[in-house]
Amino acid sequence: MKHPLLIDTETLQHSLGKPGLVVLDVRGKAAYEFGGHIPGAVHSTWHEYSDPNAIPKGLLNPDLAQIERQLRALGISNDSDVVIYSNPFDNWGDEGRMFWMLEYFGHQHLRVLDGGWVKWTAEKRPFEHGRVSPVPGNFKAQPVKALAIAKDELKLIVRGPHPGTTILDARSLEEFLGKEVSGIPRPGHIPSAIHVSWNSFLNKDATVKDLAAIKASLEDKGIQDHQDLVCYCTGGVRSAWLYFILKLAGYPKITNYPGSWWEWSRDFACPVEKDAQGLQKILGFDQAARPS
Repeated sequence: MKHPLLIDTETLQHSLGKPGLVVLDVRGKAAYEFGGHIPGAVHSTWHEYSDPNAIPKGLLNPDLAQIERQLRALGISNDSDVVIYSNPFDNWGDEGRMFWMLEYFGHQHLRVLDGGWVKWTAEKRPFEHGRVSPVPGNFKAQPVKALAIAKDELKLIVRGPHPGTTILDARSLEEFLGKEVSGIPRPGHIPSAIHVSWNSFLNKDATVKDLAAIKASLEDKGIQDHQDLVCYCTGGVRSAWLYFILKLAGYPKITNYPGSWWEWSRDFACPVEKDAQGLQKILGFDQAARPS
């Protein structure tokens, strides 16, 4: 049985055109305009809501009035039924980022299309080209501060014992262990973080895996319901998808760190750990160094 925060392709197709429904395509602009999109879908990407004055790309624009103007232009009101979709195999969890962002700004009627554009096209469902110009909405932002954590707050948690808080790194294992990445000052991970790769939760048809199995795999990593869970990645996008998955799995206390590694690695007062030996092992360097 699927979660109420997911909507299947059949249900969405039968719902198209209903009053109050906003279908939000978060793929790239070219894919939306020229590759086809779900009939009536509007387009927006997470980049449009980033702080224009911040170097870390994942930080949200603090200008709430601007955020409201952007969301209203998409036809979104507080009581809109918003369905978010992307191509789950061709992004970084962008639908999760949009879900988290809208939830952070106080929207309470959000769902993600299970299987996204992958399943929609595989089933040969209707599509159209070009941009859609909706009737403007009247969305009023009411930020839910508990859904985001700032660098300085997370720094205080990391510096002391934090048995009630678990930090989850949604990046690749190579990044977690300390692989050098262009544009990132320091490789590694936040001390005590548990690695939970963001891209391990989908079936071959791009639908979300069985939630009981997901919950069991998370519990195997020591992630428990009573904990405060803090998700991060490079820019708060993959971690927002992990946030969404954790929400589906029933975890009640989840926070996303939008600044993530783009911000953390630039502050040399923020502690960093890496595992050079573990990185060499998964990259095969230890095997190459051994005599035959």
